[in-house]
Amino acid sequence: MKKTTRWILIISSFVIVVSILWNTYVFFQKFKDEERTKMKIWAEALGEFLQTTDLDRDLGNLTLAVIKNNTSTPMIYVGKDGEIRSNNLPENKADDSLYIQKKIRQFNSENVPIEVTFRNDRYGTLYYGNSDVLNNLKFYPIALILIIVFFSAAVYFFFRISKVADQNKLWAGMAKETAHQIGTPLSSLLGWSELLKAENIDPTITEEIEKDIDRLSTITERFSKIGSVPKLERLDIVAETKNSFDYIKARSSKLVAFKFLAPSEEIYCMINSQLYGWTIENLIKNAIDAMKGKGDLTIEIKKDKKTVKVNVIDSGKGIQKSDFTKIFNPGFTTKKRGWGLGLSLVKRIIENYHDGKVKVLHSVIDKGSTLQILLKTETE
Repeated sequence: MKKTTRWILIISSFVIVVSILWNTYVFFQKFKDEERTKMKIWAEALGEFLQTTDLDRDLGNLTLAVIKNNTSTPMIYVGKDGEIRSNNLPENKADDSLYIQKKIRQFNSENVPIEVTFRNDRYGTLYYGNSDVLNNLKFYPIALILIIVFFSAAVYFFFRISKVADQNKLWAGMAKETAHQIGTPLSSLLGWSELLKAENIDPTITEEIEKDIDRLSTITERFSKIGSVPKLERLDIVAETKNSFDYIKARSSKLVAFKFLAPSEEIYCMINSQLYGWTIENLIKNAIDAMKGKGDLTIEIKKDKKTVKVNVIDSGKGIQKSDFTKIFNPGFTTKKRGWGLGLSLVKRIIENYHDGKVKVLHSVIDKGSTLQILLKTETE
């Protein structure tokens, strides 16, 4: 239904625009024809004026009134003896022959010249251009189209922003509800873990259960932060990255060769530990998927004067250059299964919450890719 309504609005808008442009064109042509009729009458009056004697001219008040009546249409009269008269042109250009010749060529391209005759006697040629009103009317359709384009763009961006805002509210609501739903069985698991300890079960079993419980707690906290402004702390980016790296490494296939390269000193940034760890895990998982669970995966941390760069390097299938920015769009995925939310979440966390940047640094098809996080360093 919405799609049908949208097409009806688009077609209706198109019909309205075409109607306005067509009516403007018809009005322009009608106005142009009326102006030519006026110029023909003026040419006839001039021919009569040129033929009359001085005595008759005193009596030809109507003829003189017609000649003097034109105050808007620019014109140049060229007599058969070479005499040139101009009207409605700049006064300081009346004796400029080059300007007059240029105007004659211009007028000749705008309107067909009119022969000045009276009773079969030819006196010269009248060249005339478009009046200011006609020139302004000529640009009216262009101005109208620009106004419509700008208005349409404003409406589009307004609805686009509203739609994105609604989607963000929906995702935030779903995330918080997920965190709430996980919280109930999580509390139960904590109770069962304590019961198992009381039954003197092998400690290694309960330790692993507790690790997974801690993991669920972390996930719950992450989801609960979506839609709200997270609290940033001054933390060591190397240690925070290494924690997420080690967690995924311990739970990944042995066919993936993990490597962690970082400076020996601590590098501090203002980050949220939970959300930053989520981005690193998403990038690592994305890299493992790109390698189909087998290959080389390296995290490399480099420090500049005011920034730190975290590079996630894989030997996977690579990314098309045209998709370098698309992969961060919500819903974009090259997988047969997937929602296309992982990298869009990474971008949102890094750019919206941490004032950083995330991008595809470089990629070669069937050779691998490097995704980079750029953050500002924090000094004491």
